[in-house]
Amino acid sequence: MKSEKQYIDLYQAQRQLICDGSAAVMNAVRDRAMQTFAERGFPTLKDERYRYTDIAAAFAPDYGLNLGRVNIPVNPREVFRCDVPNLSTDLAYVVGDKPLFEKDIPYVASLRQACIDRPDLVAKYYNQSAALSPSLSERGLRGEAFLNTAFAQDGLFVYVPRGERMEHPLQVVNILRSPVNMMVNRRVLIVLEEGAEATLLMCDHAMDRVDFLTTQVIEVFCADRSRLDLYELEETHTSCHRFSNLCMTLGSDCTVAHNSITLSGGLTRNTADVILRGERSEVTMNGCVVAAGQQHVAVSAFAGRILVRQEAQKTTSKETNNNLCAADTARVYTQPMLEIYADDVQCSHGSTVGVLDQQALFYMQQRGVSEAEARLLLKNAFVGQVIDQVRLEPLRDRLRHLVDKRFRGELNKCTGCALCK
Repeated sequence: MKSEKQYIDLYQAQRQLICDGSAAVMNAVRDRAMQTFAERGFPTLKDERYRYTDIAAAFAPDYGLNLGRVNIPVNPREVFRCDVPNLSTDLAYVVGDKPLFEKDIPYVASLRQACIDRPDLVAKYYNQSAALSPSLSERGLRGEAFLNTAFAQDGLFVYVPRGERMEHPLQVVNILRSPVNMMVNRRVLIVLEEGAEATLLMCDHAMDRVDFLTTQVIEVFCADRSRLDLYELEETHTSCHRFSNLCMTLGSDCTVAHNSITLSGGLTRNTADVILRGERSEVTMNGCVVAAGQQHVAVSAFAGRILVRQEAQKTTSKETNNNLCAADTARVYTQPMLEIYADDVQCSHGSTVGVLDQQALFYMQQRGVSEAEARLLLKNAFVGQVIDQVRLEPLRDRLRHLVDKRFRGELNKCTGCALCK
């Protein structure tokens, strides 16, 4: 319990400081979250879902936390310039866990301020999808999520009322900035009422070459007939560790697309839990990780589970995990699962782990394509299966360009932040 003890002791010593820097709605659930964390601790390698992720080791170092809400000197415009042409987004920055807005953006606010201005609305949803309940163990939300709930002081609140639609996509630039090793606990709450529509792009960037540890909990509530496109793009560096939990609850006739793409980073663990409470809702989830240059992904692990309850007749689902190993030292562990209690369903699952198709390489070389270029083409085609699912066309085109540069070794980190100048 060494890793856990430092956080338990810190919380007990600084509880009042943490609460003073936040708001009553977020403070109301802290003690219970920390109590549960103290009882359960971090998952261990004996836990089936965490067999290949040593979370305790990742959280063991002595990271700093900005619990006193010290102002971090940074002008986001000077360190980040979005180079995705024709994206036409409303832009918001989150430095650590504190949102910064250059102008008022409809439907978007600081989570802390929303708790103060509209406490009843926020309390209706905050920590409900990631609630501390008996089913939490089954859903895999454990140590890092409880820790986030206990320490998070601010975040982002997106609320689109009934029948309304975001005029422009919202681009959220998450900036990690610190002169010393730092832990950031980031919270996002997205609420779409009946018939509402929204598109969000969340980009992670790091300004400094120190160790960063980020916990993130994103809660999404989609009422009947709502529509959400949610994109997550990670472009940090190898000293950044990211533990993200996405919790989505959908009503009837909802359409949700979620795309998570890691182009550079260190240890990344993304967990997504989706509950469909109504009929005729559709969820499409895609994700990929690309490593290039000096980056080395030695172990990749995937565990997916689709649970179809007895009353969920007519369910259609497809779960696929495909992996391409570009080096002999790479290891992939994949575990797609189906658990079905209904008899009128169409469900499938599968996975592949392999190397580049030697016949395809030979075919292209016979037609004048060099071996190096042929390998690049096959790698791009493989990742393109995910990128092609991005519905935001300017982002889709930019991702193709970035991935190609990654494979060519021309881009080992993002071009939008100070580290890359």
